[in-house]
Amino acid sequence: MGLIQQNTEKKDALAIHFHLVNSRELLLIFTRNPVLGKCKTRLAAKVGDQVALDIYKYLLRHTADITKDLHVHKHVYYSEGIWEDDSWDNLIFDKRLQVGTDLGERMANAFRAGFENGFEKIIIIGSDMYDLEGTDIQKAFNALNENDFVIGPALDGGYYLLGMKSYTDAVFKNKAWGKNKVLEDTMNDLTGKKVFHLETKNDIDLYEDVLPIKAFQTYLKNI
Repeated sequence: MGLIQQNTEKKDALAIHFHLVNSRELLLIFTRNPVLGKCKTRLAAKVGDQVALDIYKYLLRHTADITKDLHVHKHVYYSEGIWEDDSWDNLIFDKRLQVGTDLGERMANAFRAGFENGFEKIIIIGSDMYDLEGTDIQKAFNALNENDFVIGPALDGGYYLLGMKSYTDAVFKNKAWGKNKVLEDTMNDLTGKKVFHLETKNDIDLYEDVLPIKAFQTYLKNI
């Protein structure tokens, strides 16, 4: 039974891949390699490195799950090195390495490569949004039919999603990444453009972010 299910999943993945041959929509997923002591450091300061890593791995699985069935091309960009056997199915996700000295340059390079390869709508997300669903991402792609840009504001003053129909260099420059003015500064770059705003959501960075969420209680029971 397990083998039959595995074969069925592979056929489904190949069917999605075949459907995507003529797609001009690209989802960029930026992820940090899940290494003990090197991810969710602000959360780890409260819960410890191992619990923070376990929570981050949960978030990776969640992100893979909500994106795997979207009928768009999907490029996963790793922070440190490309892992072949992990949460990201090699049949579904095209795996690449982030290149650049800061987040802005790394995102810029990924968007630029996408547009140079002929994609007409490109959206980027991170891999640590518990509140994000596949329907939110599909809504963002649909919004680009009528808008120049789409953005998902985060409660901390940043954004959890950014999409565009043509490469725009300004949004990746002169930003204090990780600070609370990234969204404001990005919107200033887009003055005069038609921008669609998604619902504001909260990302997972601090102990207070995971505390009220039932799915994480099993990780926090010994804290």
